[in-house]
Amino acid sequence: MTRQSIGESLAARLYAAETAIDLALIETATLAAMLPAARADAYLSAVTGQRAFDGAAGAVSALSAARSHMVQTHTALAALARKLGLDALAVGPIDKPGDTPPVGGGGGDGGGVQPEMVNNVIADVMNKPLPYIAEPC
Repeated sequence: MTRQSIGESLAARLYAAETAIDLALIETATLAAMLPAARADAYLSAVTGQRAFDGAAGAVSALSAARSHMVQTHTALAALARKLGLDALAVGPIDKPGDTPPVGGGGGDGGGVQPEMVNNVIADVMNKPLPYIAEPC
């Protein structure tokens, strides 16, 4: 293996990790946003489901922190790649800051998280049976 091929493998894994965190953040934030409306639509008290909402909101916060750490990792790996002369390791459809001209057409090209990816993740999760839980929310 060469440094170039190792760097390319790392770049692909970094992009996959960033995408996974973004997908998790999208789905968790969507769930958190739906909880108050679901409670209201079911004509339930404002205190009903508060623990569930707190859990979802905490997960959004944790995923946001994880995303921040991944951005720091990305920055550190990009600096290391430049130091090693491996500048051309960008992987993925998303323009990076400083890309001149923009690789993906200026950011409006539909890059990033694709709806099909989100739908596949949703289908995988929704088709699993729920565990039996004796304790109410």
